[in-house]
Amino acid sequence: MSEFRPRRSVLYMPGANDKALEKAKTLPTDAIIFDTEDSVAPDMKAVARDKVAAAVTSGEYGQRELTIRVNSIDTEWHEADVRSACAAAPSGIVVPKINSAADVAAVESLMEAAGAPSHTTIWAMLETPAAIENAVEIASCSERLTVLIMGTNDLAKELRAALVPGRQPLLWGLARAVNAARYADKVILDGVYNEVRNPEGFALEAEQAAQMGFDGKTLVHPTQVEPANAAFAPTEEEIEYSRRVIEAFEAGVAAGLGVVTVDGKMIENLHVDNARRALAIDFAIQALNPQ
Repeated sequence: MSEFRPRRSVLYMPGANDKALEKAKTLPTDAIIFDTEDSVAPDMKAVARDKVAAAVTSGEYGQRELTIRVNSIDTEWHEADVRSACAAAPSGIVVPKINSAADVAAVESLMEAAGAPSHTTIWAMLETPAAIENAVEIASCSERLTVLIMGTNDLAKELRAALVPGRQPLLWGLARAVNAARYADKVILDGVYNEVRNPEGFALEAEQAAQMGFDGKTLVHPTQVEPANAAFAPTEEEIEYSRRVIEAFEAGVAAGLGVVTVDGKMIENLHVDNARRALAIDFAIQALNPQ
């Protein structure tokens, strides 16, 4: 299995807010998206651009993965945002409103012209009907694109769909995006949960996202970080079971057995693959948070 990096919790932080930028240094989030888009007023865009670049280059955020969300391609701020982000060299540049492979190509071309280092990748936001229809094309079009992010608020708006518990109106689109991510071997993050004072609702939505196959969830409030970390990590029971599956399978192979069982259930290669993935995720999480 390729190296796994936890992205269970990916927290948006408003780029023009000094208090928020400082707070992010202490939060147990796997990754941060320093935002210059929705959370920043038009007259503060240039200020936010400079602040997030300074944050990324400060060296004060520990092992958290740092990214910058720029303004979308069709805005007056996009090119300057991308050039500034490339100079700061974050792990990723989050680009809203990606609708096609051509959009990805335009971003990639601008990044290359701006001298972006090879480790700075594209995180594409899928938040329109066009993005969902073109999800496989988008996910497959560039090696520099490594992460897909659902923009569920904007997607619901564009679909004229209700944002309701269980997200039934959006499930078809979420599933299609997950399928595209798996087809192209990319990471995919679920959209945000808006009700910051409803921890039970957040827990249910995070559990749903994990069950659907998402790798993590984007967040809008620090109180959502630890629940997201829990939702997208294997439990102690899953880790213990995974170890037993691998041990039993390897012992069976060594003994030349045709069938191996654990807890009365037949074990096949797919179960072993799942077990190895669970242990790889746990190992990566522990590496980020040494005791």
